[in-house]
Amino acid sequence: MLGPAAFYFDLASPDAYLAAERVLHVLPGPAEWQPVLARELTLPPGAPDATEASDTEGRANGADAAAGDPPLRERIEDRARALALQPLRWPDPFPFDSSLAMLVATYAKSIGRVVPFAQAAFRQAFAGGRSLDDPDNVLIAAAACEMHPTAVLRGAQLRSVERQLEDATQAAATTGIIGVPTLLVAGRLFPGERALDEAAAHMREAS
Repeated sequence: MLGPAAFYFDLASPDAYLAAERVLHVLPGPAEWQPVLARELTLPPGAPDATEASDTEGRANGADAAAGDPPLRERIEDRARALALQPLRWPDPFPFDSSLAMLVATYAKSIGRVVPFAQAAFRQAFAGGRSLDDPDNVLIAAAACEMHPTAVLRGAQLRSVERQLEDATQAAATTGIIGVPTLLVAGRLFPGERALDEAAAHMREAS
């Protein structure tokens, strides 16, 4: 059971990377970091499928992506500059398959290290330009938060970890989450990185 606030993310999403760089500083209280597979979140009837959208604009990049927006890379780069973050370095390939990285994130959550692992992995991908479909890059991120490579690979192969990720993704979809990043604060959903400030205000009011 998640607490009163939760941050839903997928390591393949550059919008979620931007949110992950801010969420600990913007929110006035803690939020549980919850890995989910964005590509498997259920969309409402009639919504465009992310697999058919260019530059992965769709589920994997949250509600910030909309028809008529600038191209994804330009939009993310501009936003990173506005937030005074490191310049974006895009991994090759992009988009990449985050399946292994998300299993490791789920394993990291089970041992209390999801936040440092997610931050290290996001930075590997979008500050370092290293694709997380390469197991070596995932292991480098894990090593940065003192997770042993053998334990990480073993943990990612556990059926129980796979089931936890599947269940978390289904639970997020049931809650009404259709993309990442999304914050759940006091029963209200705040989709997209730009909703962080509004989520923070709601958290202050709720507390």
